[in-house]
Amino acid sequence: MKPITRDDVLGREEYARTRADVRRRIIQLKARRRVPLGEHATLNFETRDTMLYQVHEMLHAEGSWERPGAIEDEFEAYNPIVPAGGELSATLMLEYETEEERTVRLQELLGLDAHLWLHVRETPPVAARFDHAQVSPTRISSVQYVKWPLSPGQARLVATEGAVLRVVVDHPKLRAQAILSEETRRELAADLA
Repeated sequence: MKPITRDDVLGREEYARTRADVRRRIIQLKARRRVPLGEHATLNFETRDTMLYQVHEMLHAEGSWERPGAIEDEFEAYNPIVPAGGELSATLMLEYETEEERTVRLQELLGLDAHLWLHVRETPPVAARFDHAQVSPTRISSVQYVKWPLSPGQARLVATEGAVLRVVVDHPKLRAQAILSEETRRELAADLA
């Protein structure tokens, strides 16, 4: 997928006019791409459309359309999450009810970046590549950006109807797995096309 450019960004007034419709469309898109991983983790497979929505929402929330460099700042934040050719991209959300629990659990999850896998049918599992800006020596962030680079053969398998795709977390403090729905598999196949 190509990166988001200035040509893709709607102006303040146009986005305000279309925001409700855009929001409905993106909520439906995200629902097809959401994968629960146990009780406290959710994986949201991202695409160019979800990241363009984030750019617009940040500009809207901050009222920063006209601030010099604001749009470029959003590109810097969100373009790295847009999947490039032959890869899948996701946001991993680690959710806990209280700040105290979140602090403890995120410290316990150090090393998670070596424990998240994508299984594409019978091929060897693909390790997630984490954005290491979200990890410190003492804790990890509750929001992680991850990518899975796929071989051409794995990308073809993702496009095969009925192909079984699984996400596995095998960290000592977080063990979960999910088989992706056929609807999610179709979304990911479209990303790779």
